[in-house]
Amino acid sequence: MTTQSRRDFLFHSGGGLGGLALTQLLAEAGELPGGAKPKAEFNGGLHHRAKVRRVVQLFMNGGVSQPDTFDYKPELEKRHGKPFDPGTAEKPEGVTSTPGNLMKSPFAFAQHGQCGRWVSSLFPHTARHVDRMAFLMAVASKSNVHGPASYMMNTGFILPGFPCMGAWLSYGLGRITDNLPTFVVLPDARGLPYNQKGNFGAGFLPVAHAGTILNASGNPPVADLVPSPKQPFVTPDADQDALELLGTVNRAHAAARPGDSRLDARIESYELAAKMQQHAPEALDLNREAAKTRTKYGLDDPATAEFGRRCLLARRLLERGTRFVQVWSGAGGPSNNWDNHGDIIKELPPMARSVDRPAAALLQDLNDRGMLADTLVVFSTEFGRQPFTQGATGRDHNQGTSVAWVAGAGVRGGVAYGESDPWSWRAGEGKVYCYDLHATVLHLMGIDHTKLSVRHDGTDRRLTDVHGHVIEAVLS
Repeated sequence: MTTQSRRDFLFHSGGGLGGLALTQLLAEAGELPGGAKPKAEFNGGLHHRAKVRRVVQLFMNGGVSQPDTFDYKPELEKRHGKPFDPGTAEKPEGVTSTPGNLMKSPFAFAQHGQCGRWVSSLFPHTARHVDRMAFLMAVASKSNVHGPASYMMNTGFILPGFPCMGAWLSYGLGRITDNLPTFVVLPDARGLPYNQKGNFGAGFLPVAHAGTILNASGNPPVADLVPSPKQPFVTPDADQDALELLGTVNRAHAAARPGDSRLDARIESYELAAKMQQHAPEALDLNREAAKTRTKYGLDDPATAEFGRRCLLARRLLERGTRFVQVWSGAGGPSNNWDNHGDIIKELPPMARSVDRPAAALLQDLNDRGMLADTLVVFSTEFGRQPFTQGATGRDHNQGTSVAWVAGAGVRGGVAYGESDPWSWRAGEGKVYCYDLHATVLHLMGIDHTKLSVRHDGTDRRLTDVHGHVIEAVLS
């Protein structure tokens, strides 16, 4: 039995896609035959020309209420307070409660932009950008439980153990820079979302492709990035000597165990940490931004400061070579998120306010810097909420339909694809799942979602499982 080196393993796994990423890294280091260097711009994509170089995903944890935000339904106003009868033999059911009567949105809707997109008064800043955005108005899920639904929207499966989209992009495309992580996660300061770190994992891909979690509210955001002043014996020279010795031992160990990616990931994490000691402090220092910029992101307002900090940090990371940044709003649990069972009127406005101004600032900032030309912004959630009440004014989980939007490179702004039924209860025309959204993101990144696969336990696994279609209607 012959053993494979790490380099051979990467070349032969996943139909050679790991090898393509590795080729880029070797070329950057001048280690290919002849010392060939790549072109300055590595954005050709794996299977076709890419339109998107980097992605920032704004994930609303808990289930955004679509009839109160982006899915205007006059029928709910007409039938407010009446029992829900969809006109079919199907009996409406709640997930955690008995269905109440239909409830119109307590928030006013208005049309915005040249496209006339309906947006509720909860998102006044975001509404100014609708002509840049493409809305997916009928996004369905296969689960109405937070954990499985969050796994599905992040990994394409309702069960744990599968790589998330950020991990797939890292694996398939490799790094833009060696100085910062390729895939960064910025969780809510109040806590991790449902599934904890499972939403950011690499699954069966090499562990190095898992998301790097940064605490945007921490000082510094990365713990132990620099030696403690209380330990004067930890000098740069001593640190370098220790890293070299550790690297030698670890590489020898890894060479004898080519099928185990955990040590490879540990080696890469040490190498990246050493580089981040030089480059991360500048990238993570928001005080380097102009006061006017910090104000635009809402850092001067306690209601928006936390999410604004993460959005601004996301832009700085993308600007410096991070490929995929995921910004979370909402912690796991019964509160401090978008899971508004008790009272939509009281619970939803503070959540919407916390993200509205920063998200709009991110879009404008990316555009002003010319970055929106090759950056994709994705706004999503795990599922929607019901058109009928839970209790007096709450809304229960609804896997039937929700709303997502995309903006930026390769996106046809000012359009909407799909439509829910008259009550925003179920997806109607143009129904899509996470598979279609994932396929579309990969397509814009130059990847055919049916070809990015890894054989695992006898099955060719991919982000979109056996599903998925590129949503051509939202592409420019």
